[in-house]
Amino acid sequence: MEQQNVEKVYQALDHMAESLETRENIAYLDALGAAMEYIIDRETELTDQPLVKQQLDKHAAIFDKQGYKKEEVRKGIQLAILKGMKGATQQQHMLTPDTVAMLIGYLTNKLVGKNDNFRLFDPAVGTGNLLTAVLNQVEKEVQAYGSDVDPTLIQLAVMSANMQERQIEFFHQDSLRPFLLEPVDLVVSDLPVGYYPDDVQAAQYELKAEEGHSYSHHLFIEQSLHYTKEGGYLLFVVPNFLFESDQARSLHAFLQEHAHIVGLLQFPDSMFKNESQAKSVLILQKKGTLTTAPKQALLVQLPSFKNPNAMSNVLKQINDWFDNELSGLKN
Repeated sequence: MEQQNVEKVYQALDHMAESLETRENIAYLDALGAAMEYIIDRETELTDQPLVKQQLDKHAAIFDKQGYKKEEVRKGIQLAILKGMKGATQQQHMLTPDTVAMLIGYLTNKLVGKNDNFRLFDPAVGTGNLLTAVLNQVEKEVQAYGSDVDPTLIQLAVMSANMQERQIEFFHQDSLRPFLLEPVDLVVSDLPVGYYPDDVQAAQYELKAEEGHSYSHHLFIEQSLHYTKEGGYLLFVVPNFLFESDQARSLHAFLQEHAHIVGLLQFPDSMFKNESQAKSVLILQKKGTLTTAPKQALLVQLPSFKNPNAMSNVLKQINDWFDNELSGLKN
């Protein structure tokens, strides 16, 4: 992958989005989705102005002249989305950092092992950055699925997948409502943190709050387990306070009943603006008739990603753990 190509992809998308944003008076993220659609189909319903279409054609042409690698396209799209999200007030308009996505991809490869194919689901897919980053790291046949309730984000996810030539089935819906989806082998998700406003729907869950609104991140964990095969794995990016909240006791009891806690990898605090935003990766395995809990869970405090020597040592520890423990986790 060449950084120069990432910049070319970003600049073309940015110029196209800015043209639509300025001339048609629409939000940058909506314009970005339309720009990607134009690159794919050479059509857009957002403008009939010849000057704007001329600008779109000019910058879309770079994708005809040169074939870019999937990761170059993903990273270019990511940069444009980050620009559009800068200063955004909506909490759901967040992007999983690349360092986090790379770690999730690495763990995915470890968990799927020698399986030639598997089914993968992200119930909070957002713009699709995490899901496509994982797919770009896995050299296997994958049936991938993603869901999100936000129309802008799901449009960006669909267009991003198309530009990366990734076949992903998307659901535009409230992910805490039922899906027409058979259970999958693996769930990956950067969980949305906060309260779920639909108390009627939340009442269908074991992890509903006894009073007031339920935590959406708790409900997402329960929902994800429901759509995971017995013995399947789940990789969640979770807040560090997950097991310290007022509803943590019920979450812990629920997990004890339905899942094995395989591991918890805590990101360095330096990655986050303040301690309350710090996150970890929680690894679960859905219990089945042939599954057993690991003798010792994988508990890791990750060093700064800017310290390659320390990171190399930690990755060796993680590799050793998988070599020693993973055979006992297979269903």
